[in-house]
Amino acid sequence: MTARNIVEAINNALDEEMGRDDRVMLLGLDVGRLGGVFRATTGLVEKYGDKRVVDTPLAEASIIGASLGLAVAGMLPVAEIQFLGFTAQGFHQIGPQLGKYRQRSRGRFNAQVTIRAPFGGGIRSPEFHSDSVEAQFVQSPGIKIAMPSNPYDAKGMLLEAIRDPDPVLFCEPDRLYRQGRMEVPDGDYTVPFGEAAVVRQGDDVTMIAWSAAVELCKRAADQLAGEGIEATVVDLRTLVPLDVETMVQAVAQTGRCVVVHEAPLSAGFGAEVVATLVEEAFYDLDAPVARVTSYDLPYPPASMEHWYLPSVERVVTAARNTVNA
Repeated sequence: MTARNIVEAINNALDEEMGRDDRVMLLGLDVGRLGGVFRATTGLVEKYGDKRVVDTPLAEASIIGASLGLAVAGMLPVAEIQFLGFTAQGFHQIGPQLGKYRQRSRGRFNAQVTIRAPFGGGIRSPEFHSDSVEAQFVQSPGIKIAMPSNPYDAKGMLLEAIRDPDPVLFCEPDRLYRQGRMEVPDGDYTVPFGEAAVVRQGDDVTMIAWSAAVELCKRAADQLAGEGIEATVVDLRTLVPLDVETMVQAVAQTGRCVVVHEAPLSAGFGAEVVATLVEEAFYDLDAPVARVTSYDLPYPPASMEHWYLPSVERVVTAARNTVNA
């Protein structure tokens, strides 16, 4: 075991998997000589060479399209898109191509591609860099969506993603990249997709979140505990596949629920969570499900992102109102 932060856990996962399987290769803007914009691929081009760690032009559609071709040819590409918001420039290669390729080929070819993409606010980055657009890809059947929130999950889920025969969008919370360390195994392990984690137990209200919003909910739960309100916090870990059973059980236990995410309110994945709970746990609910999200506005300048993003105070207020409803 070694104490690692998220970016170190990701680097360790890539290093171990490239050493284990020589079909694994990395490609993307600045992943080689620079080591990635957040240094997640530091040292890998020196260790594995520029045939397996490939610096590409700034061309998201080409990066993803080339990854599909490499996968069909037998490689296991891990593509980095510098920020999730930049996938807009390559969306037609992700859903219509990657997501459908196994079906289109009648099962002859797997599109075994992992797309790594940092995302989320809180780092005062320019426009397009902080957008949380994960819900757009839920509407692209065939793409699995992984959303780790801590170093242990980041390594285990990335190894799971690379080995999965289907394409995986692996979204990394850049706000948490270097925020704290935890013990992470040095050797091989995976975190299965479709298994949510209950990271805190309480009897009064359930908070459901993913990625950086999980840390937000944990901090809100600590504050609520001082008021005598005990919260369960559920980390979905993957949006596709979605662990409905754990989510429903956690809500049935408390009868109240708050869903938290960084994407704008309308048509964010939280809406899918609420719809699922209404279908599967309606008679266990003692109050309407609340959502704490960003606003239905373009991402603001860096000086205003603290107003735009969900905050501990907003989560605490929503949970308190839900408990008192």
